[in-house]
Amino acid sequence: MHKRLGRVQVSRVVSAIDAGRILNHKTARSQIMGGVIMGMGMALMEETVVDEQTGRLVVRNLADYHVPVHADMGNIEVLFTDIPDPHISLLGARGVGEIGITGVAAAIANAIYHATGKRIRSLPITPDTLVG
Repeated sequence: MHKRLGRVQVSRVVSAIDAGRILNHKTARSQIMGGVIMGMGMALMEETVVDEQTGRLVVRNLADYHVPVHADMGNIEVLFTDIPDPHISLLGARGVGEIGITGVAAAIANAIYHATGKRIRSLPITPDTLVG
């Protein structure tokens, strides 16, 4: 993190997932990586702004709605326990659809706290909230 400018760059994320038996490691890993990237966006960029008078969204297109791009990503490491869960299915597999986003924003907020001593409790964590 650049302390004067308040710019945050996530250099590394390790996501350890207990999803039972993994049937296709390549697609499961890609799914988790996508969730991690979405969590980074939630933590640092994505913001829904609503006009308080009309109740309408202020940002109505993806040109103005900031989401992470490849240049924003650091190293993402995905680990699976790969232990079959016989209570869920005969294959012992569980879904990995949404689990990748879980905890990412909180982990980034905690990393910022450890780097700066500033506890931020609202998202997104922007340079204005860090420097101001």
